[in-house]
Amino acid sequence: MLRGPTIEELRRIAADHRLHLSDADLESFRRLIGRALESYRRVERLAAPAPAVAYPRGPGYRPRPEDNPYNAWYWRCSIRGAADGALGGKRVAVKDNVCVAGIPMMNGSSILEGYVPEFDATIVTRILDAGGEIVGKSTCENLCFSGSSFTSDTGPVRNPHNPARSVGGSSTGSAVLLLLGECDMAIGGDQGGSIAHPCAWTGVYGLKPTYGLVPYTGIFPIEHTLDHIGPMARTVEDVAVLLEVLAGPDGLDPRQRGVYTDRYTARLAEGVRTLRIGVLEEGFHWPDRSEADVDAAVRAAAQVFADLGATVRSVSVPLHRCGHDIWNCIAVEGAAALMVDGNAMGTNWKGQYSVSMLEAFARGRLCEADSLPDTVKFVMLMARHMREQYHGRYYAKAQNLGRVLTEAYEEAFREVDILAFPTLPMKAIPLPTSDELTPEECLTSGLGINHNTCPFNVTGHPALTLPCATSEGLPVGMTLVGPAWGEAALLRAGHAFERTGAYTSSRAS
Repeated sequence: MLRGPTIEELRRIAADHRLHLSDADLESFRRLIGRALESYRRVERLAAPAPAVAYPRGPGYRPRPEDNPYNAWYWRCSIRGAADGALGGKRVAVKDNVCVAGIPMMNGSSILEGYVPEFDATIVTRILDAGGEIVGKSTCENLCFSGSSFTSDTGPVRNPHNPARSVGGSSTGSAVLLLLGECDMAIGGDQGGSIAHPCAWTGVYGLKPTYGLVPYTGIFPIEHTLDHIGPMARTVEDVAVLLEVLAGPDGLDPRQRGVYTDRYTARLAEGVRTLRIGVLEEGFHWPDRSEADVDAAVRAAAQVFADLGATVRSVSVPLHRCGHDIWNCIAVEGAAALMVDGNAMGTNWKGQYSVSMLEAFARGRLCEADSLPDTVKFVMLMARHMREQYHGRYYAKAQNLGRVLTEAYEEAFREVDILAFPTLPMKAIPLPTSDELTPEECLTSGLGINHNTCPFNVTGHPALTLPCATSEGLPVGMTLVGPAWGEAALLRAGHAFERTGAYTSSRAS
């Protein structure tokens, strides 16, 4: 039942807004609010539209620990789609920040535990329409707000290459399930490198598409201008197949504008002879971060393209070194406004809102704020400070600088078709050995590693991560970045590299 505010509640709200209202003013506003609430009551009685659920499914089940040794599954199920299609016979794992009707969704956080969406995200419907089978929800980091793999409230996700090491995050489970062969394809989400990190540290393939290429409808967001969702797989060809199914506008996602799709699989065979590869110098030699063996492995991998007939040369984008700083200013205040204050939905955009997810998260956040991960607590505290002291100035300036950063890369793309550099400056880092981390320790492991990935969440350029070598028994990832809507060239290059067996050979050695 909707109720209006009391005078005391209005007095507190007025004080929060630094309004000085008399008791008579407060009473007058209280009556005005009471009349306005009639509109809210009428809206409450109206039925709101929701995407139809097209394919039958059971509730699934939570796997037993002995059946989930790396903690990569959150939930198991079997939802079969159309009888045939591009994904016929393919088993697909969906990251647990994606709504699948009738299947529990936790998003790595106890705050959402027990929530069950009532409709499928657009990409889930597209997977099923294409004949794919949804075989479960993969574990993700707590509210997807970590680049490592230890913050999920279901426990850390361990790296099969070395269980003492991180998988990378936040699409942690998706990468591990692919590596283990428990699915053929997977969905990853990415706001700062969350597809790239786990792909690099497990040795699978993943694509962060151009901003808006794949609709985000029905997926728990972090920041509207940084949100991306994309395909992960064990081969570049499967990444391309899944991208063809996922890509294109749905009319419900405000991130989508002027979307351009391509025949990604048909173009894989074109090879790299016409491509110009630029080795991005600022992606190497990060002080106190880069490991020499990672830098050397990626430089050697880039030269493989020359052997395949591409032109390979060094390029420089000095502003790349500031990309993380620009991303930081957007991510902190933007995530606090949308994900926290806006209860994962926010306002001022047209499209499909998940009202049930908003309500579930709001209840949990307000009742269990102490359960939020340190990464989110940091964002809440810093964003409030920055808003109170500087009124959004730095968020606004960072968004403007995002266009400058975009143009800096575009200038490089006038000379080369693809930029190549290490996905992460280091190999998989150790998982924490203690549950009692300080906030500084948590953030250093969770958010202090994405300097080469997060700039492209700001600019929206597509980024393909592919395994290119191993060192000390751990995979090394190389990222290929291209201009907007340039996924076909990235996939061509990745496919050509994969077919050389360079990663397989280095792994065997």
